[in-house]
Amino acid sequence: MTVPPPPWRSAPRRRAAKPTLSQASIVRAALIVLDDEGIDAVTMRRIAQELETGPASLYAHVSNKDELAELMLDAVLADILVPEPDPAQWDEQVKELVRDQIQAMAAHRGIARIAWDIAVPVTPNSLKQGEGMLALLRAGGLSLRQATFAGDALSLYAKAYAYEASGWTWGEIDQAEAGERGRQMVAYMRSLPPAAFPNLLQAGEFFSAETAKERLEFALEAFLAGLKAIAKS
Repeated sequence: MTVPPPPWRSAPRRRAAKPTLSQASIVRAALIVLDDEGIDAVTMRRIAQELETGPASLYAHVSNKDELAELMLDAVLADILVPEPDPAQWDEQVKELVRDQIQAMAAHRGIARIAWDIAVPVTPNSLKQGEGMLALLRAGGLSLRQATFAGDALSLYAKAYAYEASGWTWGEIDQAEAGERGRQMVAYMRSLPPAAFPNLLQAGEFFSAETAKERLEFALEAFLAGLKAIAKS
């Protein structure tokens, strides 16, 4: 006969069923590894470990690491709202979209670097961002040629700014090393003849973490002022 277990013994726990493997679940796992361990840790083998499966099973949904990187960028871009163009405030909409793009890329470790590595991303959300930016610029009176050049410049600036911001946010820039380099630069600049570099020797005070946002806003304001002038010409 079957003897029941004594009451002080707990029943064996059933192992939770693995979530169904999909492209979306692979991308989510990749973003977790990216934020926790950095971009160099994002390999098909490491993602497979995160999902408790074998690397071969991932290739049924993602062809290679390059495609995975592009899908990760696309997932991050999905959170950015693209506004309906308003000719009355198109310039503010453009600035807000650039700010949101920077924030989204800087919020995930290494995403800005991925954005740099992909010359022309053509995933659904990257296309949505690109079309949205062009629509905003066209709403300001720019021709398609002008809007294309302006959108390209704004995209480059957003990626560059996010890349630098990510380095500080995620500790990829050694703050102690950067601080020591900064002190050496100050000492070196002060050793130069003031008459030869009168502006550079005074400009250093404007480069700091405290002025980062101000510098971003200045660049956006100056760029948009130029675009508005072009649109009116």
